[in-house]
Amino acid sequence: MGLRGHTLSRLQTALIVAPSFILFGYNQAGIGGLITQDDWVATFPEIDTVHANPSEKGPRSTLQGFVVAVFVIGALFGSLSCSWTGDHYGRRKIIFVAGILTLLGEVLEATSTGLPQFVIGRIIVGFGIGQLSSLVPVWQSETSGADNRGRHVVLDGLFICLGYVLESWINLRFFEYQTGPITWRPPIAIACVFSLILISSIYLFPESPRWLLMMGKKEQALENLTILRCAPPDSREIEGELSGIELSLDMSKKHGAGLSQLFRAGRDKLPYRFALCILLQFFQQMSGSNLISVYAPILFQENLGLSSEMSRILSGGALTWKFLSSFLAFVAIDRFGRRAVFMASGAGMSCCMVALAIATSFPASNRPAQVIACCFIFLYNTFVPIGFLGANFLYCTEVAPIRLRMAMSSISTANHWAWNFIIAMVTPVAIYSIGWQYYIIFAIIAACIPVTVYCFFPETMGRTLEEIDLLFKGSPSVCGTVQFERKLRRNNAHHILREKLEGDLVLQGSNGDTYETFET
Repeated sequence: MGLRGHTLSRLQTALIVAPSFILFGYNQAGIGGLITQDDWVATFPEIDTVHANPSEKGPRSTLQGFVVAVFVIGALFGSLSCSWTGDHYGRRKIIFVAGILTLLGEVLEATSTGLPQFVIGRIIVGFGIGQLSSLVPVWQSETSGADNRGRHVVLDGLFICLGYVLESWINLRFFEYQTGPITWRPPIAIACVFSLILISSIYLFPESPRWLLMMGKKEQALENLTILRCAPPDSREIEGELSGIELSLDMSKKHGAGLSQLFRAGRDKLPYRFALCILLQFFQQMSGSNLISVYAPILFQENLGLSSEMSRILSGGALTWKFLSSFLAFVAIDRFGRRAVFMASGAGMSCCMVALAIATSFPASNRPAQVIACCFIFLYNTFVPIGFLGANFLYCTEVAPIRLRMAMSSISTANHWAWNFIIAMVTPVAIYSIGWQYYIIFAIIAACIPVTVYCFFPETMGRTLEEIDLLFKGSPSVCGTVQFERKLRRNNAHHILREKLEGDLVLQGSNGDTYETFET
């Protein structure tokens, strides 16, 4: 379209990133606020828990959790599929296919006349969303510069929140009709708009230069890089980034790029880096983020004893607040760094879950306890987006080497969806059976985040993807990686200087001290 640099990047955000992650949030939370509607219950009586007698409520809660969770099953397999398709066919082609799948699934859901059709549509939508959640952050990281990569990818979380917000308020608006299919079919069908935007826009934007170089298309990679950076092809910036990517690819050919490499200890520290990705996605789910987002109406209605309408209003307000809080991450991620936002987010979530457990332990008739519980749901939604609605996807793409970036991203994102499935499946039963004690589990797991991040997660802010790769290779050990990165940053080695000296690659600070030397 003739656009370059920051202008092209902003349009990429508006037409690709925003629809992709609005679809993520909208579809994930899409039926949480619908499952108590009268026409929904009449169409799918098998999962009606509101009007069920005590003997039926347990089995129906389990089936309800399964129907919500089949979306996640689809997303898990969609994400895993990208470990091969993303590298074989390219980033844009699979994003296009994912858009088609989400559109097909949304049509099946909105036109459902029975539970089997709805479940099939839900799985197809999930498969497409799984592909988008795995591929779009990789594509963003590979097309963004080091100075603003964090802000670009953290926008993913902001748009996920926007999807939650739109779903919540749209559901509330159609809820006012009280009866008939209009109360739930149009809210599901509205998601088709974002799928159509994504499908029609993806081929307007350049393919990842890193993927093009992997495929041996150097001229096209150079052309795309000059468009993305808005710089002449013979500039130092372009030549330096291109040579860095080629160096990583040369190292890939030497050491191999199979999935088995993820579990082989060596200078690359791939098992360590893979473990960081897996652990981060585990923390994102098991600290309670999706519990509050997806099941907010049920928490307010069944856990706190509020009316159906008030539950939807409070749910919409809580998710709107979460969306507004997402801007904190946008400001903080490239100013305070990845480690700071993870630790602050984890500590805040843990404290809120403890308070929520205490408040909900009182009877539902206790008005002050209800008010306090509502306040801490809102406060919890302040801390979640700071570190765990985009920064987790960003970090996974940063620490992965180029030869295994797609594989590590897809597998770690599949891990995200696996834990998501567990939460979606267990929550209706857990709320019914153990109530307030359920929140204690999330409080304990969230409390582990600051300690784990402080000890094992090195800072990646301000470094190119190739420099981050060299950082892991240059660190003396797994336990010493965080300290090694601090030493480089403290000695003003913000940019890693690469010097080939008789086959060695030297990490050198601006004061001339050599910190680590290793073979290429």
